[in-house]
Amino acid sequence: MFDLELLKTLICVVDEGSFTRAGERVHRTQSTVSQQVRKLEESVGRPLLLRDRTGSHVTATEHGVLLTQYARRLLALSQEAQEALWRDVQLSPVRIGVPEDFDARRMSAMLSGFLKIRPDARLETLAGMSAVLLQKLSAGEIDIALVKREPGSGDCFASWPEALVWVRGRDAILPKPDSDEPVALALFPDGCIYRKRAIRSLDKAKRAWRVAFGSQSLTGIQAAVAAGLAISVLPRSAVLPEHRICTDMPPLPPTELALIGAGDVLDTVQQDLIDFLTHKVKRA
Repeated sequence: MFDLELLKTLICVVDEGSFTRAGERVHRTQSTVSQQVRKLEESVGRPLLLRDRTGSHVTATEHGVLLTQYARRLLALSQEAQEALWRDVQLSPVRIGVPEDFDARRMSAMLSGFLKIRPDARLETLAGMSAVLLQKLSAGEIDIALVKREPGSGDCFASWPEALVWVRGRDAILPKPDSDEPVALALFPDGCIYRKRAIRSLDKAKRAWRVAFGSQSLTGIQAAVAAGLAISVLPRSAVLPEHRICTDMPPLPPTELALIGAGDVLDTVQQDLIDFLTHKVKRA
């Protein structure tokens, strides 16, 4: 292992061509600089410097030139590592939870946009079902969460109503309302508010149903519906061109998309993220 301080001294001596001037540059005496170079030569087992007859001028040997080249690279890499670690310490971490059933591409674009205006932020994003995000928020494992919930069910920084619709595949044929044939559903797991809306509305209308496809992923539900495997309940923002809105299904009360936090005390980066998402989600 090379001692970076010794390598730095070697570079100074080679650049200055003098132990005295090198000592002035590194704020050490001429004898100390000479001792450091001697110690480096002993460690590599090669002479690194040649002194002229007067001893006032030194030049690098072939091995000295080679080691100096490596020394410059090692010191530059060390400085780069220090700067990278320092920048990481200066970043402000923000832990945010986002719904598993939210459009991942849309959310990724939003968060990427935020980092462009706040490059000092370090986002730690966790995707999960809204019920799980609420638990993690209460446990202090995340700072901010975007969740799907019943309208007006608690305090929040901002909220947006979500209109829900029944969707089917383009060529899918549904059982008639008076048929005993169960409606095939593509649903999110237990705890998802979309699942609750779908089941409750069908039960209220006394229509038979069965779960034909289950997924935590919005993309998975969308694909199952587009393929005609089942129908599902989605917000209008998640309806794809391959989908068709069902007009003969039971009505669906709206849900709410809410931005909430673990407490009232926020740092500047957290507040900026909340302001940014409030603006972007509203526009979307």
